[in-house]
Amino acid sequence: MDEGKEKLDQAYDNLERETPDWLCRRIRWLRNPQARKVRLPLGIALVVAGFFGFLPVLGFEFIPIGLLLIAQDLPFMRKPVAEATLWLERQWMRLRGWRERRHDHSHGLRGQQRRHEPGRHP
Repeated sequence: MDEGKEKLDQAYDNLERETPDWLCRRIRWLRNPQARKVRLPLGIALVVAGFFGFLPVLGFEFIPIGLLLIAQDLPFMRKPVAEATLWLERQWMRLRGWRERRHDHSHGLRGQQRRHEPGRHP
């Protein structure tokens, strides 16, 4: 297996871990060779829709998902799309961790502040 295919599989696997089960089943089906007739047009449609991510129903996250689907069938796109997707995922995980730490920290401080406010009894 070439390096691009391996990285693309890793990007798909990571995406599947972060999505609900019903969506994972659809992603797995789209990865099958039989789904090529659906995968390529859907990938193109998702990329185009992603450019309208400022609209309430659409989202910018459609772009990397669409590119992942397209890269499945275009070998020259596999490695760059997989690397970009893995990079985006690392950034997302970092941001999510930062938000969780910030949330935990702010809730912890509020509880401490309440306990030490003058005139308040525990």
